[in-house]
Amino acid sequence: MVMKCTVCLVALALLGSFCEAQWGYSTKPNQNPGMPPIKQVPQNPQQTKHTFEKPLTWKYPLDPEPLPTEIVPFELRLPVAASSVSVDCREMIIHVEVRKDMFGTGQFINPADLTMGNCAAVGEDTNANVFIYEAELQDCLSTLTRTEEAIIYTFTMNYDPRPVGSTPVVRTNKAAVIAECHYPRKHNVSSLALHPDWMAFSAVRMAQEFLYFTLRLMTDDFQHERPSYQYYLGDTINIEATVRQFFHVPLRIYVESCVATLSADATSSPRYAFIDSNGCLLDGRLTGSNSRFMARTADNKLQFQLAAFKFQAVDNGLLYITCHLKASTATHPIDNEHRACCWNNGWYEAGGVSNVCSSCENGLGSFPPPPPPPPPQKSGVANPGRKIRDVSKSEVLEWEGDVTLGPIPIAEKMVV
Repeated sequence: MVMKCTVCLVALALLGSFCEAQWGYSTKPNQNPGMPPIKQVPQNPQQTKHTFEKPLTWKYPLDPEPLPTEIVPFELRLPVAASSVSVDCREMIIHVEVRKDMFGTGQFINPADLTMGNCAAVGEDTNANVFIYEAELQDCLSTLTRTEEAIIYTFTMNYDPRPVGSTPVVRTNKAAVIAECHYPRKHNVSSLALHPDWMAFSAVRMAQEFLYFTLRLMTDDFQHERPSYQYYLGDTINIEATVRQFFHVPLRIYVESCVATLSADATSSPRYAFIDSNGCLLDGRLTGSNSRFMARTADNKLQFQLAAFKFQAVDNGLLYITCHLKASTATHPIDNEHRACCWNNGWYEAGGVSNVCSSCENGLGSFPPPPPPPPPQKSGVANPGRKIRDVSKSEVLEWEGDVTLGPIPIAEKMVV
């Protein structure tokens, strides 16, 4: 029992020594009993203010200045019609040709994306880069409408582009183009006696043809109709004469004469006949201008250029142009009565047959009397009349008509 108590006392003594070592104070009695016990305060290092030998020159950087705005010469190009669909209305079928570059962007379309109604393309022309569609007038979901003057068959060309390759993008938009074929319900009939003699099919077809002439102002490249009639002295007036027929019989158009006046009356004064003598453009020969016929690109159209002018001592700057147009079968050769001649250091013909132009020199300065006034008509369009000819003979069939274009304002350019 005494042994156990001794062991406990030794353990307590050791525990007390350990606690003194942990807490850092001694259990010895105070040497000065009259003074309060001194607490041990941990020593902190003394802080001093650091000074620099030289003053600081560093500052926060300034905000960067924006880059100067660069003025770029740019003009937004508005989209224009590509004129990529052509329609040929034949007696029993419709024939449509569509450019592979349908939108005029340089990118060919996929023919599987373009249908005429529910009909796909029947072929393609690799040389002309066009897709060809043909169908009977009652097929391909066409619709039929009737007016007092015509029977109209309407077709819809539907373009629905698919994504390019395996990507989810398309580079063209959906489009729908309406193609119409108009067939006249009325025809002129003659009271002349019938000739049972055999005649060529082309002559018979030409006798049943329905067509009309147009005269339009064109842009500089002759690709589109000019939206404005305003011109200035020094400008070039681009004019296109066309003949349109509803059946597929080739015709060639000629501008037999043209006269410029101050009013729509072609017989009024002053007047200037710049085309005369059966298709001789005399302005370049008379005035030294660049007026000329353009080389033919198609038989049913004829393009020419006229240097803008005003009548002397006339304040009115308006011009009217009245032309007498003539159409004949394209198989008829170019001759002295069927020509389009102009002067460019010599006479030449728009179709390349320049030997027929020699007689144009004889007509300088001797203009025929004014023609009788044409019947009232819409500007730029005329329904032609046909010369009375015996189709059983070898003479060529012809149609003639007068077309008036205007008013065309001609203004003076400002001189700085």
